[in-house]
Amino acid sequence: MWQRLSLWKAPTLARIPFAYQRRWISTRLIDRSIRDFTLELANRQPVFPIPASSIRILTEPSQFYMTLLDMINQAERRIFLSSLYIGSEEGELISALARRLREIPTLKLDLLLDLNRSTRPGRDSTANILLPLLQEFPARVNVSMFRSPSLRGLLAKVVPPRFNEGWGTWHAKIYGVDDNVMISGANLNKSYFTNRQDRYLHFSSQPNIAQYCFEFMQTVTNFSFKLLPASRHSSSSSPAPNPHSYTNDDYTLHWPNSSTHPHHFNSIAESAFSRFQTKYRDLTLSTPKTESDTSNHALVVPIIQAGQFNIREEESTFRSLFRNLVHSGRPLLDLTSGYFSLYRPYQDLILKAFSVDCRIVASSPKANSFYGSKGISGRIPEGYTLYEKRFMKAVAKAGRIWKEKSPEQGNGVLLSEWEKPGWTYHAKGIWLSPGPSSLPILTLFGSTNLNSRSAHIDTELSFLLIIPSVQHTDSTASAGLSSAISDPPLLSLRKGLRREIEKIRSNAVEWKGGHREVRWSTKLIVWLVKGML
Repeated sequence: MWQRLSLWKAPTLARIPFAYQRRWISTRLIDRSIRDFTLELANRQPVFPIPASSIRILTEPSQFYMTLLDMINQAERRIFLSSLYIGSEEGELISALARRLREIPTLKLDLLLDLNRSTRPGRDSTANILLPLLQEFPARVNVSMFRSPSLRGLLAKVVPPRFNEGWGTWHAKIYGVDDNVMISGANLNKSYFTNRQDRYLHFSSQPNIAQYCFEFMQTVTNFSFKLLPASRHSSSSSPAPNPHSYTNDDYTLHWPNSSTHPHHFNSIAESAFSRFQTKYRDLTLSTPKTESDTSNHALVVPIIQAGQFNIREEESTFRSLFRNLVHSGRPLLDLTSGYFSLYRPYQDLILKAFSVDCRIVASSPKANSFYGSKGISGRIPEGYTLYEKRFMKAVAKAGRIWKEKSPEQGNGVLLSEWEKPGWTYHAKGIWLSPGPSSLPILTLFGSTNLNSRSAHIDTELSFLLIIPSVQHTDSTASAGLSSAISDPPLLSLRKGLRREIEKIRSNAVEWKGGHREVRWSTKLIVWLVKGML
């Protein structure tokens, strides 16, 4: 069956070359367990039909890094990167950017980073290591730095730099070049390229989703500081100084709007995000118009969660998903987070959905990047153990404890922990399968950790990938999981998601948090910081 969505005809359509005035979505090809959910989503979110053959699932940090370098080395028009920060040891990455800018005189580079994380004191801060690029290519390199408006007043002056991220960060991870884009939860730092496990999905030759990501970043630059070399700020070509800009060491952070205080742009950001999503929702982005055209397309749905700006698309998406799943047989939900302190509304949805089985993988204390840190930050892994204990107590109270010893066979809620010698864990997201022996039909990926911090404090960008069914049974597909060379693209993509789950679960062991002691002082710290973990 076909569902036609009536869309408002925006007066600016002519200025957007890839826009059409109607969206068509084939619901017949969507698994019945998420068919109504998909239609609900399409009525309120942007939806990008993407050929499955253009989507590649990476599984290793080294693949992520080499793909990123390859993308940069082939850039022709634009490079646009969004991350929390760039590590101090990333000389090769900076050199690759500089080399390509020299090779292509018309190439432009846009970076969007978190200000607090990128301006920590020291010569090796992200801001300082980017100065040579800004000095050599002043007209072609733009670096914007987002600073959460929640940290202000006396707190902004007394909170140490290492802890000021607790009031909110720019957390979206976008790595784009021309019409190619890679979405991840990983940052641009050595550990994320070597031994810190995350997730990475690459979309090749997809101008619509690439443009979406580029414009999303551009939207945020309107309420972000612009990084400039300090000496350039006084030149005739520099932006006019305003009372909200400031100079630190060798660089200046220029605030773009002198009439708006950088601590009070919440309503501006809320309106900007809402208008941006509405514009893309109301346009059909090169959607094929016939069923034969869509037979090899997956649907990609961008979701913004920015609680401090009253943008809560992730929450509404989760509520809609579970509302539809409770009447859909017995689906299996796999969920993971490197910082597992599941947002309470999500926890309630899982515990009340008795017909939905859920397997969760969290980071073990040793795989937490704060393990062994000095001072208060060294208590963070213990704090997550406390959250896990509370979660499992709620699971037991709800009668949802996993009822079989095998993670592959059973029902209820199962918590495991990820541990691999010498590695840390940062992966996050969900996978949904119609049943325990079925291949996944949906995944959530991107920057969200699915916790209170992601819901209320940080600014997140994540994506849902919805994969239509193909003319193969799941049992047949599972049997041939390792030989996907001749598979249809949609089936190959679903197998790729299954392999991704299996790789993560291959390093997951029984949760041991129930036997770990949590000191009273750690409990006090968790209470004081509340949703900042």
